[in-house]
Amino acid sequence: MVVVSDIVRNGIRKKAAALFLAVSLSLGTAGCGPANNPAETQTPGRIQDPDGTQDSGSIQDPVGTQDSGGVQNPGGTQDSGGIQNPGGTQDSGSGRNLDGTGNPSGAGGFAAAGGVDTSENGENAQGSSTGSSTTGVYQWNRLDTANIKLPSAYDYRKTGRAPQIGNQGSLGTCWAFASLTALESSLLPGKSMTFAVDHMSMHNSFLLGQDEGGEYTMSMAYLLAWQGPVLESQDPYGDGVSPDGLAPSVHVQEIQVLPSKDYEAIKRAVYLRGGVQSSLYTSMRDYQSQSVYYNRETNSYCYIGNEKPNHDSVIVGWDDNYSRENFNLDLAGDGAFICTNSWGEDFGDQGYFYVSYFDSNIGVHNIVYTGVEPVDNYDYIHQSDLCGWVGQIGYGQEEAWFANAYRADKGENLAAAGFYATDKNTEYELYLARNLPNAGGGEMERALDRRMLLAKGRLDNAGYYTIPLDKKIPLEDNEKFAIIVKIITPGTVHPVAIEYDAGDGIAQVDLTDGEGYLSHDGKVWEHVEETQSCNLCLKAYTKK
Repeated sequence: MVVVSDIVRNGIRKKAAALFLAVSLSLGTAGCGPANNPAETQTPGRIQDPDGTQDSGSIQDPVGTQDSGGVQNPGGTQDSGGIQNPGGTQDSGSGRNLDGTGNPSGAGGFAAAGGVDTSENGENAQGSSTGSSTTGVYQWNRLDTANIKLPSAYDYRKTGRAPQIGNQGSLGTCWAFASLTALESSLLPGKSMTFAVDHMSMHNSFLLGQDEGGEYTMSMAYLLAWQGPVLESQDPYGDGVSPDGLAPSVHVQEIQVLPSKDYEAIKRAVYLRGGVQSSLYTSMRDYQSQSVYYNRETNSYCYIGNEKPNHDSVIVGWDDNYSRENFNLDLAGDGAFICTNSWGEDFGDQGYFYVSYFDSNIGVHNIVYTGVEPVDNYDYIHQSDLCGWVGQIGYGQEEAWFANAYRADKGENLAAAGFYATDKNTEYELYLARNLPNAGGGEMERALDRRMLLAKGRLDNAGYYTIPLDKKIPLEDNEKFAIIVKIITPGTVHPVAIEYDAGDGIAQVDLTDGEGYLSHDGKVWEHVEETQSCNLCLKAYTKK
């Protein structure tokens, strides 16, 4: 586990503050191979349809359909996030055959990978960066991409964007391999980096061993907290050891959660952004396994049924005309995604395989890394949510206000703020309140009311977003300030992402590391660590 001293040494600034909303955590894990006890890999922020009206500050786990009110624990007879049996009898692998040193192309900074390509076959994609050459900000070119016509087939292996194939061996680390493979692919072909699965699976804020599985919200929390990623060369896979004090090699600032079964959105993300992490159900344990759903001759997979996902892979291409005859099942049509696996190059076509569009689980839970930046983008991150988005809170309506208070160090300038949109089409307003009192109550409410608008906008997809300010705002030494967000998320009654402890021993939640406030109208506030036992997912980024 990362201790506070390591976090501070890596530029992460955690501030002790008052308590407000304490909540409990529930997490679904992917066992990465066996079919035993698969828990649902659940999309955070999934639309919920609770009954009735909820008391202020009622909490929801970000999964399933839940009854209104109180702390809810969906998922039928399972705790939302029950631990699954991991990798089982998989042969131990050697990990990824990577040097971990990176092989950047071009001069300095981050070059956007893939970029926009209007050619018919999608090959020779070229990237472009919207960031300043002085800051080296890596980001996709988001201009004029909406009307790009996608080709009928696209394959990273033909465009110089193919990531390295990993081998999880006997460990339940498919979730980490998939997350980091997707992240690595988002940098290609402009920058080649190989990140350490051991570090992600052993240095996050969750208390799960490498043989106990995991899921992508754990990856999101680890990356967004700047706990990683670190280079594979610094922490080689599979030795059971992960050193302390390693600094991240990049800063992940934006991760989008794509809508379920929206194949157009998935393809567009693969084409323009990077590989899309998605989930499958499989009874296979490794490259040697047999399955009625897997055709070893054509390297083609399709499962149709009600089993929940238990394995993560990465979508790196597609073929709309891939014949249904390549699959073992009698399918209604052609078409398949091209995916990487984490069972080494002996599986499939040198680690790649085809998953039918008709598979029950592919494309249901999807994330793509859309904002990756150099580590000098910001100097400090003020945060209290090292476990990230593990639940949601609100007042029984689609609108809520939330705020986190922090104390500035000497010479800090507020440069950006970040938070989760828990569903699509989220509208936000971002504010700053300054010179806050030490105590809560009416004095704090009056101080939060003296806020200045910093930015506003709309977020198309669920996920985590960093909102940079037009101008950096100098903060006084030791000044107590608050980032405030008004959020409107259609279709949900719990729009605010939180971390909390469900008492299942999975999460390492510290309620003393922040001071958060929640409101239904931006005027009357409750201190959530005290009233709800949770931390709000709201970060502030500063530059010296």
